[in-house]
Amino acid sequence: MRGAGFLLNNEMGDFNPEPGVTNENGRIGTAANLIRPEKRMLSSMTPTIVTKDGKVVLVTGSPGGRTIINTVLCVTLNVLEFEMGIRDAVDAARMDHEWFPDRVRFVAADGEHKALAEKLRAMGHEVRSSRGQGDANSILVAPDGVLQGAADGEYGAAAAPRKD
Repeated sequence: MRGAGFLLNNEMGDFNPEPGVTNENGRIGTAANLIRPEKRMLSSMTPTIVTKDGKVVLVTGSPGGRTIINTVLCVTLNVLEFEMGIRDAVDAARMDHEWFPDRVRFVAADGEHKALAEKLRAMGHEVRSSRGQGDANSILVAPDGVLQGAADGEYGAAAAPRKD
């Protein structure tokens, strides 16, 4: 989108290199993802801007290939539904589930979701834990207009607090 200020992916590695082949590494062999004009890459760009009453409340996004959507969803839900501050929302445990392979991953401190993981296993789900997912960079606009930024890890960059 011209003038929107979003830097989106431009690599060919996120397209399907082998038609009909779906593997454990996340490559999904569908015709929709072939390296051809008017096809879609497997990765999902999700720069997200949340507004309320015409005003920006939250801006968030993350790199991470197939985990992008779930990373952004977790941060967004933490802020909007669980009413966390932006630092807590970015630092909180995350969940990732993809179509293939059919398993759920929790990215959390040791044992943080142990009871939930056991319930899911009892229902027949494959559950794994992971050390990291994505690299969320987020800005929350507080009701007083102050911008509060939070980012994952040492590479993140989000706005320093300021008042408009």
